[in-house]
Order: sequence, then structure tokens, then C-alpha cells
Amino acid sequence: MSSESYRGIKLEPMGPIGIIGHTANRDFVERVSKVLSEKRLKRVENNASPYTNRPGYYRNNYIIDTSLIRFQTGEGKLSMGESVRGHDVFIITDCVSPNIRIRLADGEHIMSPDDHYRDLLRIVSTCVGKARRINVIMPFVYEGRTETKQNLRSSLDCSAMLRQLYDLGVANFICFDPHDGRIQNAVPLMGIEMPRSQYKLTTTLLSYFGSIKIDKESTVVVSPDEMGVSRAIFYSSALSLPLGIFYRDRDYSVKIDGEHPIKNYRFLGDSIEGKDIILIDDMINSGSTMLRTASKLKSMGAKDIYCISPFGLFTDGLRRFDEAYAEGTIKAVVCTNLIYRSEDVLNREWYLDADMVPYVARIIDGLNVDESIYDLINSTSRLSEFAKQMRLGEIFDEFNE
Repeated sequence: MSSESYRGIKLEPMGPIGIIGHTANRDFVERVSKVLSEKRLKRVENNASPYTNRPGYYRNNYIIDTSLIRFQTGEGKLSMGESVRGHDVFIITDCVSPNIRIRLADGEHIMSPDDHYRDLLRIVSTCVGKARRINVIMPFVYEGRTETKQNLRSSLDCSAMLRQLYDLGVANFICFDPHDGRIQNAVPLMGIEMPRSQYKLTTTLLSYFGSIKIDKESTVVVSPDEMGVSRAIFYSSALSLPLGIFYRDRDYSVKIDGEHPIKNYRFLGDSIEGKDIILIDDMINSGSTMLRTASKLKSMGAKDIYCISPFGLFTDGLRRFDEAYAEGTIKAVVCTNLIYRSEDVLNREWYLDADMVPYVARIIDGLNVDESIYDLINSTSRLSEFAKQMRLGEIFDEFNE
């Protein structure tokens, strides 16, 4: 029987949803639970799903009562206040959050990504043998930048992390916009979903700045280096915009701090003079790459530069972004709320926050009932449709003038 014969048939859900979050991303997790509860309440009221009468389908709060305890030695443990037996558990973790401090014997320390990952393992190991299925939602992949082995003397941390989660019994791993999608090859038997955040990032930008014209004569998508070409191609294709790429010309005759220095940046693309720029990268770490590229684009005659990245880490602070904004080098920076953002970042005039809470809630809702989420995580068609609506709106605006 072909797969078409099953179209429209709802598969049995794995079990009632239970959501567990770290202390670091508690607010985000609570909002996901609230949105999920509101979605399912509407279905219950309208009898819009065959599962509405199942125990645990609708709850006012899906969050499991847990507490992560830390001893002064630095060791920790997880305490669970209720049972997860038979549950479809979704663990949402922010492994790079710097907002949690712990008091140890020699004073106060900021929890590192290693500490957060160790807590994740505590949660998973507590649920193993009780939960019906364990799913980990890790928007920013822990050690995701060491996904390939550079040489025989370097570690392969991302692969080791995924193998460890799989060996502990994790059924599904959900991450957003990974540095390299080939990480899924490390655990071929574990379900790995890699949804994109481009749709929400783009709609947030275009909804706020109505002056951006989505046409080939006005706007160009740019990648700051050759490593981000695939991401930039996605944007340019979905929005039907021209693409520009910066190529890093390195001096391979010398090494400084273990890397070959960059001799020159070469821009590959048509003229950008007088055009708006949508500058794409997979993350803003210190921001040096993004700001250096923006400065170069400005010197080439670019108009307004909008920086888009799923993850804004800002590890070197905000001063350089403040200066770039004041000088007119950048117009705005758009990132998601998938990871921790400080109040300082959220209060900046140049920063826009793309809300991914409804998206994460929808992914949990779909995975719980074994619904295909391909169309949900593949945002190409939705982004193209949004771009068409923007153009249609511009046509009507011109007609009414």
C-alpha cells in the first residue's frame, strides 16, 4: 500500500506531553507551555482533533516540576517533584546561557556550557526507563562548531555529545540552524530535526521596516564569508534577491594563534551601491565578522545594512554595535529568543527580537502525535509567500498614491 493511502490518517500519540526546562531558560519554557495549552484548548472546545478526550491531551500547564540542585563542590543533582512515567518528555535546554551563577567553595561562578550540558544529562538519565519517549530541544547546538575533525589531535565534541544522548535513550533531537547540518550523520538511528528560523527572522525585519523593498534593484542578500553561502542562498532564493559573497583570502604561509591570517576580503557579486543589504550569518559571537563586513559594504556604497542571525551571543559586549549603529554602519540586528538575551541587548534601539515561542510549541504539538513536520520546519514556501504578499502590498501602495 502506498504512503498516499495513509494521508489524513492520524497516528496514535506517544503519550501525554511533559516539558522540562533548565533554570536558564525558564521563562521561555513557560511561554511555550502556555501557547501549547492555548492551542489545544481551542481544539478541545471545537472538538477539532480525535485526541481531545485522551487523558493528558489538554493541560493548563505541561511543565514537569523539577529542581536542579548544586552543591558547593560544584556537583549537582536533579530532583523531580512528579512522575513522568508514560509521558512524551520534551527537554528544552539553553546550553550557552551565561545568566546563571552558582556559589562554590571559593566564591561565585558563572555556569559554563559544560555545566549546562551536564545538567541536561542529569535530566535525561532521570527520565530514562520511565518516560515513554525523550526528546531534546537544543536550539543552539552544544559544541556545534567542532562538528568535523580538523586533524588527529583535535576533539570531535559535537559527535560525542550526540552519541551520548542517543546511548542514554533520547529518541528525537531538535536544533535550529546548526553550524553544519552534517552533524546528523553521527547518529543515523536518532531522529534529528533541524528547523530553520529564517521565516520568523525575515518577517520580523520586514514587518518593522516597511521601507525595505524586496526587489532585485533595491536589496541584496550578502554572506560575510564562504562558509555561510548555503544560508545566504536560502534567503536570496526564497526572496528572489541577488546574492553577494565575501571570500576570505588567507595567507597560508604563516600561522597566528593557530590560524592563517586573512590578507584580504574579496566581494563576489554585482554592484551594491545605493542598495539595502540583508547580511546573513549563523551566529553573532563577538560580532567582529558581521561588523567588519558591514563596514566594508558601507565603503562600497551600500545604503542600509540589516544584520540577521538566529543567535546573538555578543560575547564581546555591545559597545562596538552601539558605535556601528551611531555611525550609521548598521541599521538593525535581528536575532531570535531561542537563547538567553540580556536586558541590555533587548533595550537597544538597533536590536529586534524574533519570537520563536509559537514555532517551538507547534513543533512539540506535531511531534507528540507523530505528525509530519516537514512543511513546518521547511520555511522556503512560507518565506516565498510572505515575499509575494510584500510585493503585492507595494503594488497597491503605488496604485493608491
